[in-house]
Amino acid sequence: MNTTDLGRLLVKAYAALPGMPQPDEQPDYYAMLANVAARAAKPALTVFVATSDAGSLCGSVDFIDDMRQYGSGGPASDVTDAVGIRLLAVDDACRGKGIGKAPTQFCIVRARQLGKTKVVLHTTRAMQTAWTMYEGLGFVRFPEIDFRQGNLEVFGFRLDLADAVDGAGTAVRTS
Repeated sequence: MNTTDLGRLLVKAYAALPGMPQPDEQPDYYAMLANVAARAAKPALTVFVATSDAGSLCGSVDFIDDMRQYGSGGPASDVTDAVGIRLLAVDDACRGKGIGKAPTQFCIVRARQLGKTKVVLHTTRAMQTAWTMYEGLGFVRFPEIDFRQGNLEVFGFRLDLADAVDGAGTAVRTS
């Protein structure tokens, strides 16, 4: 994995979101996005990468199996028996092909394999495509972990894994 190229993809994807603060407004945040190698060096964090059939870099997601290392700020790091998903990004050229959904579903399956009871994540109104996808997968608002990143409202979501999950990681309600 070329972490420099992946970092560029993340910065470009996030900076292109309408309503998202720009790199000059939140330089520390964008430096964190760009520094994939530093995040990947954390023992509880795995960066999963999505590529095209031709091997081109299409996107990534950070999977955190110990919420104490979630790293977003706010109270999410106190959530127990959970895994976290952060920093989902898809290259513009790969959008609309399920590149964001596939790694999210993979993370749900991985959480179940680890015996966790929930998956936690954050998103913003600027990330409307991701927000809609998360709700479609069964994630519900988790306002107890909402926080602000500068002027940006960041909204918590969770998926309770007590719900059945099919082989693709899609939540299926059992009640």
